[in-house]
Amino acid sequence: MNALLLTALALAAPTAPQVDVVIRGGTLYSGADAAPITGDVEISGDRIVYVGPTRRTAAARVIDAKGQIVAPGFIDAHTHPDTYIRSPDAKQRLNLPWLAQGVATIVMGVDGGGTPDVAQDARTLTAAGVGTNLVPFVGFGAIRGRVLGQDDRAPTAPELAQEKALAAKAMCEGATGLSTGLFYAPQSYAKTDEVIAVAREAGSRGGMYDTHQRDESNYTIGLIGSTKEAIEIGRQAKMPVHFAHLKALGVDLQGQAPQLIATIAAARAAGQDVTADQYPWLASGSSVDASLLPRWASDGGYRKLIARFDDPATLARIKVEMVENLRRRGGKESILLTSEGMPWTGRTLGQMATAWNTDPIDAAIRIMRVANKDGTEPAGVGVASFNMADRDVDLLMQQPWIVTSSDGSDGHPRQYATFPRKYQTYVRERKVITLRDFIRRSTGLTADMYRIEHRGYLRAGYYADVVVFDPTGYAPRADYVHPRVPSVGVKALFVNGKLALQDGATTGTAAGRVLLRPTPANCPAP
Repeated sequence: MNALLLTALALAAPTAPQVDVVIRGGTLYSGADAAPITGDVEISGDRIVYVGPTRRTAAARVIDAKGQIVAPGFIDAHTHPDTYIRSPDAKQRLNLPWLAQGVATIVMGVDGGGTPDVAQDARTLTAAGVGTNLVPFVGFGAIRGRVLGQDDRAPTAPELAQEKALAAKAMCEGATGLSTGLFYAPQSYAKTDEVIAVAREAGSRGGMYDTHQRDESNYTIGLIGSTKEAIEIGRQAKMPVHFAHLKALGVDLQGQAPQLIATIAAARAAGQDVTADQYPWLASGSSVDASLLPRWASDGGYRKLIARFDDPATLARIKVEMVENLRRRGGKESILLTSEGMPWTGRTLGQMATAWNTDPIDAAIRIMRVANKDGTEPAGVGVASFNMADRDVDLLMQQPWIVTSSDGSDGHPRQYATFPRKYQTYVRERKVITLRDFIRRSTGLTADMYRIEHRGYLRAGYYADVVVFDPTGYAPRADYVHPRVPSVGVKALFVNGKLALQDGATTGTAAGRVLLRPTPANCPAP
């Protein structure tokens, strides 16, 4: 056998693995605003080591991705995952609702709910093991609640100092920024100057301001007034502003997306860093109390609310405002009750009123009383509230500064189906955006906005969060009647280089990490 033949055989023969994983022959979308290529992604350890044309690299595992789309693992910009990531059940903590959508990283602690004890929470979650990466925010609501409880009042100077100290502490422990939910009591009781004072502590430490703004409708200061308030908070706190689940909510606001966009675009044109996320659903997710109660009725917490229900004159006043709030939400049939395991689960407020032979406002009050009969905190009876218009959702989705989020919460199908719904409905069927835009605004652009280092792109040296999905089979299965059905069509999902999901089933590997930001320079030495 001559030397040339021996050399050829040696080149053709299998060799020892050079990398851990090769995802071979897929259509690669990098997460950047660039055309796809056909080729391979190679992974060693927790990093991507090669992205490019197919080559003969040997690997311990080869994923045949021919005909499949390969992209960075999706990043969900706004989630409520506590039922899963804090479950005592290790299988629940794998976070299947998100893994099955191809989501590798989720942003948490949103709407003002994130704990100020960021470091301790990160240790707890890491020790337990979670399936997705977690990006934590510290919540203004959690801060204010710790200092002021549920009361409708301004903080004293010492109390404001405590709030500021808690925000600074959380940022020094790795929070990405400060989140607010100024629509919700008791955060709604805070004046703008209080929010600015606390936000400055995050802004001075490199954080962003992520907000469920004070009014997405016309409950109080109105959508545009609320949008301007958030922009002003960011300007004075010297930090980026990010609007959570941007929308025009309610029958009175439908059609106002152009004005909303113009307000944000003006701030951006003036040099301010303002962005947003959005979910691809016409029904928002909330609770009976948040949707229908006037905020003053919740002052002091649940026991005081029930006392107000028990006072005929006060109850009459509450009901007048609830009637108007139900109207702006679209009426009794627009409120679908979603909390699991209750007599009203899967039924509208109108249907429950009929079943109980009462009017919908009395039905809502009855539900709030029953749901909170333990006398502690409101259970927050979940609802899907059908209140948005296609023309607004479409126009917002097309803005280059808006990324994908699920706002995933229990009982709403968006928790299980947001990313495939956006792909199937808005890319394939209605062609509102392109496939490249969908991937860009679910990966790289999101990582850039949240400053998530070395993620969101298929690039050598980046963490190996990679999804492989079927362009024809990637689809939602959850709907409003059956909200807890996993999506289908993800062939493989790698999280930090570990195979977390294969053919729609979890592998049992809890590969997620808590992604804490580096300690800012203006923090005390550990």
